[in-house]
Amino acid sequence: MKTPIISPSFLSADFSNLKKDIEIINNSKADWFHLDIMDGRFVPNISFGFPVVKAIKKYATKPLDVHLMIVEPEKYITEFKNAGADWLTVHYEACTHLHRTIQEIKAAGMKAGVSLNPHTPIHLLEDIISELDLVLLMSVNPGFGGQKFIENTYSKISQLKKLIKSKKSNALIEIDGGVDLSNAKKLLKTGADALVAGSYIFKSEDVIKTIEGLKKL
Repeated sequence: MKTPIISPSFLSADFSNLKKDIEIINNSKADWFHLDIMDGRFVPNISFGFPVVKAIKKYATKPLDVHLMIVEPEKYITEFKNAGADWLTVHYEACTHLHRTIQEIKAAGMKAGVSLNPHTPIHLLEDIISELDLVLLMSVNPGFGGQKFIENTYSKISQLKKLIKSKKSNALIEIDGGVDLSNAKKLLKTGADALVAGSYIFKSEDVIKTIEGLKKL
């Protein structure tokens, strides 16, 4: 089993001292910074926007893994590129013209991802999977941190892995929601490549060691 990509979710970071948490992640074995952008419309929560993304980019030494939980994400592709996004993931459920949006993300010079809510079936990606760099499976209902992991996620990973292989896609599988040491190993064994963890990492006594524990699985 290859070493997993670990992407700490800054939704759980200390926003009163963001630079401190950025430096901790810079000095850790984490691979990406996971940034959840919420608009209060697509999900029942509002997180942060371009100024915070730019501020994180200023000090981050690792790629920004930006997850848009917003309506009409296609309107903001250039702005997120300019703010510092390296990976830009949009929701299948939020895109009327998904193929066009993916093309525009790539044309802007970013890696393109698509996220699926827990109720959205894998087969809907059949005609787009070969174009994707990443598929983000939500293992909780999007909008809030600290939720309980949805067990059906394992089945969806297996289905997605089969689809990726059948279409000869290079897409990575990323899991977001309720990820911790109790389920991370099984997620990776089932086929996940990248794990997003927020409260499990940032609310731990030692962030560096917690990340190391996930990397060693």
